[in-house]
Amino acid sequence: MNDRVSIDEAVDLIENGDLKTLGAMAYARKRELHPKGVTTFIVDRNINYTNVCWVDCKFCAFYRHEKENEGYVLSYEEIDQKIDELIAIGGTQILFQGGVHPKLEIEWYEELVAHIHTKYPNITIHGFSAIEIDYIAKRSKLSVSEVLQRLKAKGLSSIPGAGAEILSDRVRDIIAPKKLDKDRWLEVHKEAHKIGMKSTATMMFGTIETTREIVEHWDHVRNLQDETGGFRAFIMWSFQSENTQLKKEIPSIQKQSSNRYLRLLAVARLFLDNVKNIQSSWVTQGSYIGQMALLYGANDLGSTMMEENVVAAAGASNSMHQDEMIRLIKDVGEQPAKRDTAYNILEKF
Repeated sequence: MNDRVSIDEAVDLIENGDLKTLGAMAYARKRELHPKGVTTFIVDRNINYTNVCWVDCKFCAFYRHEKENEGYVLSYEEIDQKIDELIAIGGTQILFQGGVHPKLEIEWYEELVAHIHTKYPNITIHGFSAIEIDYIAKRSKLSVSEVLQRLKAKGLSSIPGAGAEILSDRVRDIIAPKKLDKDRWLEVHKEAHKIGMKSTATMMFGTIETTREIVEHWDHVRNLQDETGGFRAFIMWSFQSENTQLKKEIPSIQKQSSNRYLRLLAVARLFLDNVKNIQSSWVTQGSYIGQMALLYGANDLGSTMMEENVVAAAGASNSMHQDEMIRLIKDVGEQPAKRDTAYNILEKF
């Protein structure tokens, strides 16, 4: 595609574009991709199977070290209870991720996935971010591909894009020096796509990155999508700084404005021409801006988030149920629809 938005053009649009004009351009692009005016959401639950983590990301307020009293690993009973509660409200997916536990190996993960998949065959397991997969591979002396194939065989359906933050090693070295580098993050997703496992791409902005680094992040996603077509959606949210080490170290980090969020979202919709779905991040932005995002290129309100612990630990607690999502979508003149992980429509309202 020659008419693709280039990195320089995208930087210019973000820094100099008129917000309303960007919104109109992004909305037009969204309507090309989604001509029926349907806006989707998913009813799911975020299950953090452990909060024990050795990676010490400075932007995270959720993790604990193994020897700390507040560290936990959920039992099967606790996980089952959470899934039962989800099924009771019509949920279809669990977003399953945790800290990167220093001691858990592939067999533990295989047993857990098999347990859930066998007991709840209708629940989609969308789980284990790139860094978890990477660490399981290292800890169990396997390749990333072997880990993914073994988990897929037990019932893992797709992997979330968490841990991308900003795909720039300059930024990563400051905000999460122990985390895998950008190439490794991309490689894990590429290996998943190769075995027919889809994933999502994410971005956390608002720490120390430049506008150009944001656009370069999108470029990495767009290039891999050209190659594999494996990303189902792109999700972007702003850094929530409360209770984080990063805010202590760099007190000048400012909370990102709604204007900045909508501006980036609109240009992401124009730039990521090969990623069909873009989610609104009402969890960090609140329901009003979450709804505005639908006019700035987003076509999906994401999840009802029955349980969210990571962002909440950093001071942002927004919750929403299905009825509210339906109302917000109808308010902007679109048709609400409940979807599954693969963006198949389950029910229209």
